[in-house]
Amino acid sequence: EVVDALESMEMDPTVRCVVLRGTKDFTKKASFSSGADLAASFGKGIKPNIPSHMQHAMYTKHKYYDLIEEFNKPLIAAVDGYAFGGGCELSLVCDIVIATKRSFFGFPEIIRGIFPANGGTQRMSRRIGLSRAMKMLYFGERESAETMYEWGYVSFLASEGDEFESLVHEKASWLGHAPTTALMIIKTSVKFGTQVPLKIGLIMEQMGFGINSGSSDVMEGINAFLTRKEPKFTGGL
Repeated sequence: EVVDALESMEMDPTVRCVVLRGTKDFTKKASFSSGADLAASFGKGIKPNIPSHMQHAMYTKHKYYDLIEEFNKPLIAAVDGYAFGGGCELSLVCDIVIATKRSFFGFPEIIRGIFPANGGTQRMSRRIGLSRAMKMLYFGERESAETMYEWGYVSFLASEGDEFESLVHEKASWLGHAPTTALMIIKTSVKFGTQVPLKIGLIMEQMGFGINSGSSDVMEGINAFLTRKEPKFTGGL
């Protein structure tokens, strides 16, 4: 459902930033996502006792998470409560994580004899470092939002309630009014340019700068600077 929703918004110029969050009407408690329903996680025809079936199942799930990560607009994870298992992995493919102080992140899969295979072993170690990721993965321990903030995973931290809602709105609004082409190139350069040798990443940055220089938002920014006015970025090339 998340992928379908994002695909419908990807080419919509009126959508310039997306916030992913849990709904208390569904979870009945403070929660971003506590992960998958293990009983319902196997697709039709997939048999959990056949290795090739399970490998294919995870291949399919990886495609969904990859599509979310590759969404070409700013994606914010607004976490208020638990972000466990697949929910934690979902926050991993977002660009910015905003969390309440009562939130927790974790991978409890190990106590069920499995491990987070929706990209969790790969993405978390790249975000918080090998030792910290191994601790979370090996022991299934939950980490507080404060700790994840100190580790650089959580971008912004707030108390639950109005402070959190105001912060989410503020950051989403800022990104929603920012120059869209520059944001898209920043996202691509940071998320994927850092996965290749530095020289290749720098070439990506150079090419992105060239593409961005022809955008209408660049001209708006220059004119606003020269006339000492606030820029009004409309998005697009």
